[in-house]
Amino acid sequence: MNIAIIGLGLMGGSLALSLKQLDFIDNIVGCDHNKQHQEDALKLGLVDKIVAFNETKKYDVIILAIPVDGVISSLTNLTDIYQNTTIIDLGSTKEIIVSSVPQTIRKNFVAAHPMTGTENFGPYAAVEGLYTDQVVVLCDLEDSGELQASVARKIFKALGMKKYFMKSHEHDRHAAFISHMPHAISYSIANTVMKQENKRNILVLAAGGFRSMSRLAKSSPNMWEDIFRQNKNNIIEAIELFQAELSDLKLSIKNDEWDKVNQTMQNGNKIHDILK
Repeated sequence: MNIAIIGLGLMGGSLALSLKQLDFIDNIVGCDHNKQHQEDALKLGLVDKIVAFNETKKYDVIILAIPVDGVISSLTNLTDIYQNTTIIDLGSTKEIIVSSVPQTIRKNFVAAHPMTGTENFGPYAAVEGLYTDQVVVLCDLEDSGELQASVARKIFKALGMKKYFMKSHEHDRHAAFISHMPHAISYSIANTVMKQENKRNILVLAAGGFRSMSRLAKSSPNMWEDIFRQNKNNIIEAIELFQAELSDLKLSIKNDEWDKVNQTMQNGNKIHDILK
């Protein structure tokens, strides 16, 4: 199986490193519009060579590891691929992407979201094993071709991923609460502190709690702008519900209702019974 990965940052680069360990993968090439990323990917040995976008069309599997707007744009330029080609996208939103797939290649397409990553980006952020033991959500798989669905299942199984299946609109709402809202909060926490504290105080006083809460604010603004745009309505709902929770806690603190404050925190503790 020959694979072309479009996008050689954290997700694409890490995937390439793991795919290199699989005995049924013969060749891995990369494509990236960023010249520096091309050079870095070759230097790091992430891919065997760099190819132009049009050249990726001759490969058995094309993996789109790029921001969601880029996925949609790429799909419109892949309508002349071979009948048996498999296209897998790794985008963090799914409904708009799925609805944008040209019907002539809908059977070729598999919508996937590996629930993994770090706050870093670019080829140097790539790490082998990023996908191992992580969840991958496959959306609307019944609309993909039998061959393409089988190829995707085989790849993700070989990577050691746990496969879950759902509709694209269901995925986007769940992702808004579990992934997208936390990123929005992290950016907001970082900006709030930056506007109130000088650099010296941040450096001296920022301990584990602040570092953990602001870690996601290191993530690529360009990528997350795309995600917020694509999943706008679900993210707004998630943020508004979070604001209501925070407002309730604020009011309890303001009114010295410490039993309510304690109960709110106990309720929050329960999520870690699920996450064990």
